[in-house]
Amino acid sequence: MTPDLRELYQETILDHSKRPRNFHEIVDADATAVGHNPLCGDRVTVYVRLADGTIADVAFVGQGCAISKASASLMTDAVKGKSKAQAHELFEKFRKMVTGRPGDPVDMGSLGKLAVLSGVCEFPVRVKCASLAWHTLEAAIQAKKEIVSLE
Repeated sequence: MTPDLRELYQETILDHSKRPRNFHEIVDADATAVGHNPLCGDRVTVYVRLADGTIADVAFVGQGCAISKASASLMTDAVKGKSKAQAHELFEKFRKMVTGRPGDPVDMGSLGKLAVLSGVCEFPVRVKCASLAWHTLEAAIQAKKEIVSLE
């Protein structure tokens, strides 16, 4: 990754962390789930409103590190308007990106803005921060009631 690209990615992460998109409750949500990362204290609640099997609206509230908050913000933008299956597929691609080794083949084009979090794979301790909102979204869509805990 070039220094200019790394700087752009860092700016995007900071922007989404300081001014997260879709950072609010959805009062009439069809599905809600809570996620917690006890290692660093990140906590997120994801709200989903569905229409005909599509994610019509998605939002989150919570507290956590810059990576956790930016990932949740970017995730909500990325999955809005997608089917549950498409959201799951995007989650799998995202997980492959953040858990792989630098240089592993990942279809970055299909990840769009989520690619700004590709550097997380270089910091294994941050993978749980980046993936907490995604695991919580999966739990909401699957109507799981227990708190998602990434230990």
